[in-house]
Amino acid sequence: MNRHPATTTHQGRPTAAPFTTPPLAAVYEMRTLRTDAEREEAAALVQDRQLAMRGLPVPAQADVPAHFRNPQTKPAGLFEDGKLLACMIPQRDPGLGWGEGPCLFLGCVHTLPDQPDDIMRLITLWASDFAARQGLPAVRAEALARHPLDADPIAALLRRLTDMGWVIRGSGTGREGERVARLELAAEQRPGLSTLIACRVHAPETAPDDRGSA
Repeated sequence: MNRHPATTTHQGRPTAAPFTTPPLAAVYEMRTLRTDAEREEAAALVQDRQLAMRGLPVPAQADVPAHFRNPQTKPAGLFEDGKLLACMIPQRDPGLGWGEGPCLFLGCVHTLPDQPDDIMRLITLWASDFAARQGLPAVRAEALARHPLDADPIAALLRRLTDMGWVIRGSGTGREGERVARLELAAEQRPGLSTLIACRVHAPETAPDDRGSA
């Protein structure tokens, strides 16, 4: 029986199998929090973040950590090597009362203290791509702002967010009755993003009005 030329060398020895480099794992992972332990870790991050705000307003009435302990809200977290960097509650069309058209709403966004800008850039990239893949044209969020939007510390925060692509849509009453800055981001598919951020987030359902706000 003759051997296929592609399987032998000119000396009759079998050729080596082609070498294929395995795909590299993504550096970050955004996923729905799956266990009570993960949800409790997110609640603790929220409490630590609130303590570290140093003058930024925090909700006066809402028990935000409780939102993350509740599996029904389907909270999500951004992880790096198993370390929780940020948490939020992705929702679809939660009846905000502002903005035109459907959206992905990021409720209760909290980042690890001391490095919020870098983390927010990752969240911004992920949210824009995730919304587009869900067929939604925009991402919306609310940032607590008890003072005028042109006064620090909220003004400095908003400047950083606009540099990342967010658009300020004025201010008003948020979902917990607090004054908020309204933020919107255009959805955009980013085909190569999965090499940086793996996404394992449940497709968000339309949220009832009694869930948390950012």
